[in-house]
Order: sequence, then C-alpha cells, then structure tokens
Amino acid sequence: MTQNLDRRNFLKMGGAVLAAGTAGCATGVTGSAMAGGDKSASVSSGMMANLPKAKGPRLVVVGGGTSGLTIAKYAKKEYPNFDVVLVEKRDMYSSCFASNMWYAGVINLEFLAEHSFLDAAVNNKYIYFNATVTGLDRTSKMLATSEGDIHYDFLVVAPGVSYDYDKIGVKDAGVQAALRQRYPGGFISPTEHVTIKRKLDEFEGGVFVQTVPSGNYRCLPGPYERACLIASIFKKNKIKGKVLVLDANPEITIKKVGFHAAFDELYKDYIEWKPNQGVLGVDVEKRIIKTEFDEFKFEDAAIYANCRGSTLIEHLGLMGDTQKTNQKEANIDVRFNNIIGDPFVYVTGDARPHPYSKSGNTANTEGHNVAKVLAARAQGKDPVFVPPRTICYSMVNADPAEAISVDAGYDYDAAKDAITGFSKDTKTFENRSTAYGQATLEWARGIYRDMFNA
Repeated sequence: MTQNLDRRNFLKMGGAVLAAGTAGCATGVTGSAMAGGDKSASVSSGMMANLPKAKGPRLVVVGGGTSGLTIAKYAKKEYPNFDVVLVEKRDMYSSCFASNMWYAGVINLEFLAEHSFLDAAVNNKYIYFNATVTGLDRTSKMLATSEGDIHYDFLVVAPGVSYDYDKIGVKDAGVQAALRQRYPGGFISPTEHVTIKRKLDEFEGGVFVQTVPSGNYRCLPGPYERACLIASIFKKNKIKGKVLVLDANPEITIKKVGFHAAFDELYKDYIEWKPNQGVLGVDVEKRIIKTEFDEFKFEDAAIYANCRGSTLIEHLGLMGDTQKTNQKEANIDVRFNNIIGDPFVYVTGDARPHPYSKSGNTANTEGHNVAKVLAARAQGKDPVFVPPRTICYSMVNADPAEAISVDAGYDYDAAKDAITGFSKDTKTFENRSTAYGQATLEWARGIYRDMFNA
C-alpha cells in the first residue's frame, strides 16, 4: 500500500503544488463599500470576462474545492439548462483531505494532486475559468475577477476557511506572517503540506508540537490523526523525539476512544497529549508556545490557529453577525445556504456557520444537496432540505495502514430553525484495523471520482 516518489518526481510535483493557492481566497476587492455588504457598490473591473454567451441561466461557482467542484458538476446534472462557470484561482488541484497520509508515506503526492480542473470541466460539461475574485455587485448580479466581470443568474461562493491568529493571541501582522511561513497549520494551502513534509523528513529529534484549536475547526480529527502519523515516522526511524499535542479542548473532539487507544498502545513513548492548553501566544524566534497554564519549548511545529470563514466572504459583504457566529462565517439560510434575503447568492462548504463538520466528505454531500436546491429554484420550484452527512476515516498507523472511522448525520429543529447536533444514527468505528485503512484510501478515491469524473 505504501507508495513513494523518487527525488526527480517529488521535486516536479512539489513545485507544481507550491504554485497552487487557496481555493477562492481573494487578494483584494475594488470598492471599499463591499466590506459592509452594499449590494449596489460598483466593483467593475472595467471589462467583461472572455466567456461564451450563456446558453441558459448562468450559475457561477467560486472555489474549486470539494464543495465547489461537487456543485459545479451536480447542478448541471440536476438541471442541464444551467450554464455553469467554475471560477478558481489555482491552476493545480491538491486536496487537504487525505493529506496527512502523505507525510508518513501511505500515499504518494500524485494521490492528492493528480486531478485536473480542465478534465473535471470537460467531463461534466461546464467551464473552468482560471481567475481571482475581486468584487461583487449583487444588485446588478455581477462578479468581478482578475480576468474580467461575469454576470450571473445564480452565484455560489465556496472559498473554504482562513486562519484566525487573533484567537490564539497573535495579533501582530509580522508575527502572523512568520507563523504562516515557518510553522504552517497545514489545513488550508497545499504548499503548507509540502513544508510540513519537508520538516518531518529533516526532523532530527526533540519536540514537535501539533496544536488543536477550539471551536468548529476544519477536520476535527485531523490534528490527532497527524499526531499519530508523525509519531509513526519517529517510531519507524527511531528518532528521539515526541509529538506534543497541545489541545485547546478538554477532551479529544471526535473518535476519542480510537485516538486514545492509538496514543496509549502504539505511541506511548512518542505522543504526549495535553488537554485544556489553548494557545495564548507564540514567540517565533525563541520557539516557545504560551498557554494559560504553561510555556512549551519546541524544535518544530505545525501551529493550527482557530478557523474562520474565508476572508473572501467578508470582502464580498456576505459575512453574518460576528457576535453570533463567533467565527466570522456566512450569513446564510440554515437549510438552503442562500444569503439571507438573496435567493440568488449562496455560500457553501467550510465558510458556512452550521455546526456541521468542516470536512471534505461533508462538503461533498452538502454539495449534492445544494445542487438540488439550485436546480429547483432555477425552475421556480420549492427546494427540499436534506442535511449533509459526514463519513470520515482517520489513519492512526502507517505500517500497517490502520484507521478508525465515524458516520455522522445531523438533526434539524424546525421550531428553532437550527441544526441541533449529531443525529441518533451517528456511529463511530474506533477499533483500528487494516480493513479501515484500505477503506480510507477507497473513501478518498471515491470523493475524487465524484468531483472529477463524468
């Protein structure tokens, strides 16, 4: 099962991924009024995008991550009259989900990155438009991009998350920049994964810190899975080091039985898990992390700051009341994902405020549902609400490849118009096994097929 790249292919693929950016995360907005959500703000780039004339209602999807790719494909399948344009600033795809396995050699880099936006568009009869979003005028239904303006009939913004370093006591822009570059969290940009992989390949011993943020962060089991796989590297290579897991939460957030078993049975000498250790500050130069109770010196780290909705939703005036969301997320209808008061603009994926897991599989199943909502509304029909589902595998051992899993649904309370938490049919599978290890790879391949194949 273990696959490896030779040095030449690694450098070739690594360079391509380094060139990739974050899905749909705009670098700027023309028109300062957009931050306040002024629907009539003028944001025109001064030219129209070089796109063919729409042959039906034009659906523009911003962001080629799991949510955006799923919606671009399935909205067209649900309503073939849609003229779908996927706007994505990257020219090279690489997934965040499944990336932890690359560090420990369970998969190679092609597994994550050998997927083409062009092929997805051709296979599923939509247009891939390589551009960066710079503004939005909802009154005239115009999206501004670095390659010109695009008129839409329906718009989906699926930009993912941004890190919120303020929440871990790092407010200075210079220190934030240093953290992003020297100790990346590894849950947004593909280039972060390349850096973390290099760190682990070169690690000679000592303390490697993996932090776990509070709140609804991207991929709840991800930091614990990564701790296990880093520990598996140390164990295999007999490195005199340990993974120090500084967890802001009082308990492991999900699949705790399986992760505790792995910590205790596989990595007792390599993992030290410390709960209630929310980060309050980082001294980048001295390599010290400060928490409420202590200070921790480290040799290297992956510092995972708190999450917020991508800054793009704030730039475009689509953000909700931060006093309510607490994570700067989108102001959308809890059932149908459209911006409150605007049935033509939607925010999906990890920028949503729901208590759903911020994960690839959740974004994928939600994407199927939102595609149906869009198709219904384009035909003047009432949409039907279906909550997403989260099926998530976590690799806890690299050799042999063993994993644990969860299958979670979500309950909706109509009286409160709110998602109230996991449904009663939610199940966890916490006895690690090689069967789950193989299922992890098939799970990832299944999501890739669903997004890229016809």
